[in-house]
Amino acid sequence: MNDLSLSIAPHRIGAMILRYWYLLLSSWPRLLELMYWPTLQIITWGFLQTYIASNAGFFARAGGTLIGAVILWDILFRGQLGFSISFLEEMWARNIGNLMMSPLTPLEFLLALMTMSLIRLAIGIIPMTLIAVWFFDFNFYSLGLPLVAFFCNLIFTSWAVGIFVSGLVLRNGLGAESIVWTLMFALMPLACVYYPVQVLPHWLQLVAWSLPPTYVFEGMRALLIDGTFRADLMLTAFGLNAALLLASFAAFIALLRSARRAGSLLSSGE
Repeated sequence: MNDLSLSIAPHRIGAMILRYWYLLLSSWPRLLELMYWPTLQIITWGFLQTYIASNAGFFARAGGTLIGAVILWDILFRGQLGFSISFLEEMWARNIGNLMMSPLTPLEFLLALMTMSLIRLAIGIIPMTLIAVWFFDFNFYSLGLPLVAFFCNLIFTSWAVGIFVSGLVLRNGLGAESIVWTLMFALMPLACVYYPVQVLPHWLQLVAWSLPPTYVFEGMRALLIDGTFRADLMLTAFGLNAALLLASFAAFIALLRSARRAGSLLSSGE
């Protein structure tokens, strides 16, 4: 795998996607897990919002903000996890060394992981949104075109984080695997998923506004509560995501080179 090459061969990307797709279909627990946690989340938080809405005027007026936040958070988290799990499958199978010696380029590898991220995300999110309609009368798709901006920004952030943590695991081995599961949760309080930015202390607000997801969740609340689509928030988020994706790709290449120098590609254990 030539880490300097930016050329793209669709047939190599397709081969990697097909590999991950067969791997996914070969195990029904993998498929079940993709739907289980999003379903559990929407049911738990949906009933909580139903209770709050019947006992608090604000949440009755801002109906759907909690369920909407749960769905958007799951897009962010599952997007990153879908990317990283496909990468970890190669680590667990001790197949990284084989891929690195193949004609597959880093960009092709990452594009295949991004595609699998979308496939895994669709398997989990679509049932989740349908349950939101059936159980709680919240149609996530009624957000309309703003939903496209919300989704794109969140998936771009999830890919940036996924690329970065995959590079860390590539360089440090499976001993660094825990960061795949924990990093996004560390960002969760600062992304202001369930509450507005104003809740945070002033100095933390500055940190929160440096994260693209913060703009998405603020935009979602503005749309559901005030009926206003904040295009300015989405454009800022797109700009931040572009910078994050470039930085994450550069970090992945640097960590790949470091792993090669350290000889850790063929000994990617604990």
